[in-house]
Amino acid sequence: MPDDGVLDSTQHPHRRLNALTGEWILVSPHRASRPWLGGHTPLSGAPKSDPNCYLCPGNLRANGERNPAYTGTFAFDNDFPALLADPPAHPIHSTTLLRAESERGICRVLCFSPRHDLTLGHMELPGIRSVVDAWCEESARLGALNYIHSVQIFENRGSIMGASNPHPHCQIWANQTVPNEVAKESARQLQYREEHHRCLLCDYLALETSLEGGRERLIFENAGFAVIVPFWAVWPFETLIVGKRHVGAIEDLTAPERDDVADVLKRLTARYDNLFNAPFPYTMGFHQRPCDGAEHEAWHLHAHFYPPLLRSATVRKFMVGYEMLAMPQRDITPESAAERLRAASEVRGSGSAGGV
Repeated sequence: MPDDGVLDSTQHPHRRLNALTGEWILVSPHRASRPWLGGHTPLSGAPKSDPNCYLCPGNLRANGERNPAYTGTFAFDNDFPALLADPPAHPIHSTTLLRAESERGICRVLCFSPRHDLTLGHMELPGIRSVVDAWCEESARLGALNYIHSVQIFENRGSIMGASNPHPHCQIWANQTVPNEVAKESARQLQYREEHHRCLLCDYLALETSLEGGRERLIFENAGFAVIVPFWAVWPFETLIVGKRHVGAIEDLTAPERDDVADVLKRLTARYDNLFNAPFPYTMGFHQRPCDGAEHEAWHLHAHFYPPLLRSATVRKFMVGYEMLAMPQRDITPESAAERLRAASEVRGSGSAGGV
């Protein structure tokens, strides 16, 4: 029989609803003290320039083209794109159970800086602001194409997250159809607006930044944005960046808001690196409204950071077994993760907040 006592979210297993996707996550805080003999994360530095790097200025890329001697950001079509602008249009299968159809799109690469060793957290604010401006320009240009209905900006940092080149860069994939995660968030935000006549993330942000909400998952904020470990976080030190103004797409940000995005990115990535006193891997990306011609008034621009490290710079969280077959599961609570990220310094190289 279940215990009739009061549930303690810091000690007892429980599940939490992801309001943005409608999916559940299992939280098992009592497992945080279990022994660990898992894999390790390689840590290494990088030179200012690498003659063998496909992304450094003036170097040859894998397709034989030579990069220009760029001095700021540099964007180009991916040499090995996952999407093509003109695939055959005829469906492969079109039955009830066997259905496959063509997917048009464009894949772009954006180098943050000519420096091979400068991550977002190591760049100066004007340089990061140039990256934000480039994101806005790429999103607006791609979203204006009549066959593009969704633009996804994302960065994989570190080989553990699948980054094939250490030169700091991101990718921008523009799809003909709206991808799964964006579609789920779109449906949930629309449902919330229809039921409550308000914005889901506006209400969530107001709750997390209010004294009534306890502010226990808020890491920091500036004039335009707040950084939160979401109540439904899956990854150990996952964060959500939410704008304080209701805006649907990154290109709609004002000049001060773009400055605020740059500030948030620098401060957050510094905290990540200082958490375990090592380069912190992650996947980061912006979720924005589809660009299919509809208004999408329920959409609220936000960014997700999904870092895999769990207990130290060499111990990561794996999404395997139960997570792949049943539902996501985490050990340390989002509140505990937020507390540790708040304690991490924003001063580069100032030390770690300790292991779990």
